[in-house]
Parts: sequence; structure tokens; C-alpha cells
Amino acid sequence: MPQFYRLDASARDLADRFGADPGRDPWAGGYVSPGRFAPVIVGGADGGRRIVPRLWGVPPPPAAALAGGAPVAHVRNLESPFWIGTLRHRHLRCLVPATAFPAWSEAPDPATGKRRQHRFTLPAQPLFAFAGIWRDSEVPSFAILTCEPNRLVRALHRRAMPVILHREDEESWLRAGWARAQKLVAPFPSQLMAMDRAAPPPADGAG
Repeated sequence: MPQFYRLDASARDLADRFGADPGRDPWAGGYVSPGRFAPVIVGGADGGRRIVPRLWGVPPPPAAALAGGAPVAHVRNLESPFWIGTLRHRHLRCLVPATAFPAWSEAPDPATGKRRQHRFTLPAQPLFAFAGIWRDSEVPSFAILTCEPNRLVRALHRRAMPVILHREDEESWLRAGWARAQKLVAPFPSQLMAMDRAAPPPADGAG
């Protein structure tokens, strides 16, 4: 699962790409990591879409919170009681826009003995969307769904990847019943992705 992702697009770019009202979102582009605010796209009651800034990481279950558990950034188990109610309520699903996400190889580079970081993009979709959910129970937050890795991501010995939505499926994720929406939780085709070496994220506070 990505520990950060890139969103190198402005709120105005997001509004144009996703047909959403940008409101007053000040997003100008940069990287996102758990605990930072980022724009997500939610469906409005009028059938439109809105861009809303939310914190990446949903507050953990009460028992975990009491034990000092960290916010939960990824939805791994679709049948978990912690998630299923949210997933079944279509108005609590969201699109999480991105331009790239990293993954580290689990095996070290034979030449350096260090793990290598790679960046994944979608050449035909410079701006795409992860499947996400949002909550307002304590803070305005969101989490990203994950699934089995495709061949490209699995080559790095990764056990999961974020759920990337095909453009034509984005509206179904926001509006469809759960029987339809859960079928979208699947690996994105490897042949539609590209992988290259990536630089580490900037220091906190930098774009």
C-alpha cells in the first residue's frame, strides 16, 4: 500500500477533470501522506460532485484508539465490521485523485543492498482516481481501498495495491449499490500502467 502519493494538479484541474465544484479548496499540487489534508471528490445530493479537503487516515476502532493506535489509511478487508457499513452507503464513497504513487521493492538491490523505490503512473490518464471512503465521526477523514496486486506491482513483491478506478467506473463507485460497486475493487490492468524509479518525497511542509 502506498505510504504517500502524488497529486500534481490544482483544485481547478481536478474540477475540470472530474466535473466537480472546487468550492474554496486551496490545493495547488504536491504529495499526500497519512495525517495530511488532501482533496477528495464526493457525490452531491443533486447528482453533482464536490471537492472537499479531508485528512488521510480514519480514526481507528475505539479499542485500538485506547491503545494508542494510529489512524487507518487503507481499507483492506471489505467484510470487516469496521468498514462494511460505510462501504454499503454510497454517499460515503469518494474519489481520491492522484497523479502517481510509489512502491518499494521488498528485496534489496543486489548492487547497493538497499530497497528501491519505484513510481507508478497511468500514461493515458495523467490524473486518475483511487476508490476511497470518507467519514466525519471525529475529523473529516478518508481512507483508500486496496486489492490484490497486478503483475507489475507484484513484481516488486508487494502484497497489495490501491484500487485504481477506470474513468468510466468513477460514477458507479460514487452512486451504485454495493453489489455493483464492490466489483470495482480489483487490480488495475498492468498494461495500462507505467513504472519508473522515483525520488523520495520532499521534506514535510514542502510541495
